[in-house]
Amino acid sequence: MISRIDLRGSLPDDLRSVMPRADFDVEAALEKVRPICEDVRHHGVDAVLRYTRDFDGVELSTTRVPVQAIADALEHLDPAVRGALEEAIRRTRIVHRAQCRTDVTTQVVPGGTVTERWVPVDRVGLYVPGGKAVYPSSVVMNVVPAQEAGVRSLAVTSPAQKEFGGLPHPAILAACALLGVDEVYAAGGAQSLAMFAYGTEECPRVDLITGPGSIWVAAAKRHLRGVVGIDAEAGPTEIAILADATADPAYVAADLISQAEHDTIAASVLVTDSPELAEAVTAELAGQVARTKHRERVTEALSGRQSAIILVSSLDDGLAVVDAYAAEHLEIHTADAAAVAARVRNAGAIFVGDHSPVSLGDYLAGSNHVLPTGGCACHSSGLSVQSFLRGIHVVDYDRAALAEATAMVVALAESEDLPAHGAALKARFDWEVPS
Repeated sequence: MISRIDLRGSLPDDLRSVMPRADFDVEAALEKVRPICEDVRHHGVDAVLRYTRDFDGVELSTTRVPVQAIADALEHLDPAVRGALEEAIRRTRIVHRAQCRTDVTTQVVPGGTVTERWVPVDRVGLYVPGGKAVYPSSVVMNVVPAQEAGVRSLAVTSPAQKEFGGLPHPAILAACALLGVDEVYAAGGAQSLAMFAYGTEECPRVDLITGPGSIWVAAAKRHLRGVVGIDAEAGPTEIAILADATADPAYVAADLISQAEHDTIAASVLVTDSPELAEAVTAELAGQVARTKHRERVTEALSGRQSAIILVSSLDDGLAVVDAYAAEHLEIHTADAAAVAARVRNAGAIFVGDHSPVSLGDYLAGSNHVLPTGGCACHSSGLSVQSFLRGIHVVDYDRAALAEATAMVVALAESEDLPAHGAALKARFDWEVPS
């Protein structure tokens, strides 16, 4: 069901080249999403509605979800789900409120200061997927940090669902209601991101787009980057587990399956220095997969080239492997798991020990589940309050402080053959300004 990669002995020089990865060719998808985005750019809401009909099989007269439909979805939400969402919002808000930044003023020289101001973007568009699964939790993970950052205008879009009369899934609408978001659109895929980036007759353009999605969403983000800010090109979900002989194989198998049920190209990777654990986990997978609801999808994901059990000689080698893999989600199931987790450098989020599974982070840990995938955790972070803030430097020098810097600025400007830069300072004093 799941392949083995044996790296015992010496590790290859280029570890990343041997890591299991899904086929996720964003560049190829670009060729298909580019004309869609351009169509929306030039034809606005009519193009969005046309693609919603063609791709989702839903004939709509408007992309905007009525406010009453959002309220109705909350009224009919299962009380247990409502309670869980409210608690998820509360915990997520606690964590993200602590991320808020304060302005800092630094005195560089007497009379000269630089202040870094943190200013939220004015308007954001938040994408919530709708496909094999329903993600009201992604509404929470996108909206809460934006609200805590102080974003003034929030819009959510999620694909139109034929079985719900062309509206997004009711659970998504209910989550919006709980968060006080009433600007919601029934649109998905590349056309919805173009709607946000360029604006339409119904949807004003945004400054930033966040949220995970399909390969078409990732490709649209790549195409629209620069027209609008984006968080990341999120790909298929992935879990890596670093485990030693002390790990419980039943827990490890269950957690590998939990991410495999997202998608047939979801990645589940176990890295271990214990062949005995590898065998025990393989046996557990066989039994647990047979009992899980989405066994066909899980089986395909676990059997794919993106999933594997990687055998290493030591825990140190295992750490090198997981750092090269740079997983979206990384679980640590080892002796002294907290100390091992502290040594990890590359991961979207780290889950420590037996009682911190990725599923907790997906919903209720308080952390954010919109995380870098495909190895991008080596250079990128997950969604946070910081994602919605811009740092602006405010420079405030008095005359004496400027006078003290002038000769040095002139020297540097002339060394770069930009004499007018120096002249701009000279003009403020009794210095000769070159003609």
